[in-house]
Amino acid sequence: MSDKTLNTVTWEIHETHPELVDTMREELSKVVDPEIGMNVLQLGLIRQVSIEDDKTKVYMILTTPFCPYAPAMIEATKNAAQKAVTQPALVELGMEAWDFSMMEDPSALDWGMYS
Repeated sequence: MSDKTLNTVTWEIHETHPELVDTMREELSKVVDPEIGMNVLQLGLIRQVSIEDDKTKVYMILTTPFCPYAPAMIEATKNAAQKAVTQPALVELGMEAWDFSMMEDPSALDWGMYS
């Protein structure tokens, strides 16, 4: 890893349920974009996680609006969130444009796929 700093997104649960952050990150890190081979956290696709009453809400974006794996990634994200907090989860898909600056670890670009 290079000397660049990590661009970790701070979610609402960091403040409201800090005891769940590590478990949530562990489960979400298992959801991999099959085209890129990196998980949704590395890519910075999970923009917000909150817990309201008895439901977990995950706000995520995709690397491209035409991602052929979108349905499978959204379902896997929902299942991972549910497993992490053992309650129902809802994934809201945002329409913001993704770019490389959203990645947690910008040094991941060092693998040479992008210039």
